[in-house]
Amino acid sequence: MLTAAPEPFRPFLEEVKPLLPLHWEELALDKEHVPLSPQYDEYLARDSKGMVMCVTLRDAGELVGYFVGFVAPGLHYSTCLTLHLDIFWVKPEKRNGTAGLKLFKAVEAEAKRRGVQRMFVGSKVHQDASRLFQALGYRPVETVYSVFWGNS
Repeated sequence: MLTAAPEPFRPFLEEVKPLLPLHWEELALDKEHVPLSPQYDEYLARDSKGMVMCVTLRDAGELVGYFVGFVAPGLHYSTCLTLHLDIFWVKPEKRNGTAGLKLFKAVEAEAKRRGVQRMFVGSKVHQDASRLFQALGYRPVETVYSVFWGNS
């Protein structure tokens, strides 16, 4: 049975490290130029300021999905506490009709508990999660573009 709940970031970080290469392999672009190399010290520094929100998805205790986001007042809107998605992922074999919904319902509950007023999430074009976000009642607000120049 899948369960989703907020968890402290520091212990989660050690548990998630073996899953990050799988997540990166599935979703990252420009892998041949940009290796997976998280700034764990920056995550921990932000966590020590209460800015990291972590929600896990578990199946009988096993970590099978996660959401990590940053909570802070908006840089343009200082009076609006905002949650920005950093990463989310669910193991492919656990992606059924309810896994993503369960994870994000727990994210929403934790965000509201923390006083978040607005949340921004994103969907990769090449691995589209728009259907999930539309099912949750979210609306598209921005399209992001990327280019890789390397060391030119």
